[in-house]
Amino acid sequence: MKISQKRILTAYVFLAIPLVFYIVVRFYPMIYTFWLSFTNWKLISPNKDFVGFDNFVKLFKDKVFVTSLWNTLKYVTYGVPLVIVLSLFLAATLNRVRHLQWFYRLLYVMPYITPLVAVSWVWRWIYQRPPAGILNNLLMAFGLDAQPFLSSMNQSLPAIVVTTVWVNLGYCIIIYLAGLQTIPQEYIEAAKIDGATSKQSFLKITLPLLNPITVFLVVTQSITFLRIFTQVYNMTDQGSGGPLNSTKPLVLYIYQKAFRSFDMGLASSATVILFMIIMGITLIQLLVLNKRVQY
Repeated sequence: MKISQKRILTAYVFLAIPLVFYIVVRFYPMIYTFWLSFTNWKLISPNKDFVGFDNFVKLFKDKVFVTSLWNTLKYVTYGVPLVIVLSLFLAATLNRVRHLQWFYRLLYVMPYITPLVAVSWVWRWIYQRPPAGILNNLLMAFGLDAQPFLSSMNQSLPAIVVTTVWVNLGYCIIIYLAGLQTIPQEYIEAAKIDGATSKQSFLKITLPLLNPITVFLVVTQSITFLRIFTQVYNMTDQGSGGPLNSTKPLVLYIYQKAFRSFDMGLASSATVILFMIIMGITLIQLLVLNKRVQY
């Protein structure tokens, strides 16, 4: 065997390792979940009876599933625009800082690298009623009324959204900051010579050139909020997604059906629906937002 052939064979062997890993760990479980979604399988039973689309019909007749699906869409609708706008603003501000920029980067990224369980419990403590909750103590110090936050059906979901935005903010800032620092300054200087204001330069030059990064962050953050679980499980009473299912996302519903009710068929059907939602939203975002800009 020639040296060139040996090199090609070696390359294919090394490429096959992650491919096999992907098939075994990702692709096969996904196909198996699709098959389970058409069965009536209790986790404690060996029988897997084929029931067709009955599981999907049951899901949409279940008020808790519909509520969790609606809550999941709320998390995306509230959280993604908030984290994108805030991270872009803070990244643009941080890009003007010339001293100790590394310190501010570290400061913003620390919540993202902190274990999410610990972050959730800290924020749960912050939202507590007085005298334990820091946030309510601050409100009362300014003469405002204490708020129920996590014990309120109206405030609990936005409170968890704020926590998730705070966690993901540092990651988005770092990505945006990297994008801002790759934009050629010649474009900005040429715009200034032509009489463009800082606002016009940002809207007409900087923002369009950041479009690929914005698309990437919108897609990844949408997936993050669609799969939200840890925050809700740790910040609500006994991980129930309460009060009265007002914060329960689809992933928590799947978890409860699979490992508390042991209804793996129904849980698999809900997983397939979540997969279709994630794929659909991602494709729509890529088609609508992905526009190339050249100067």
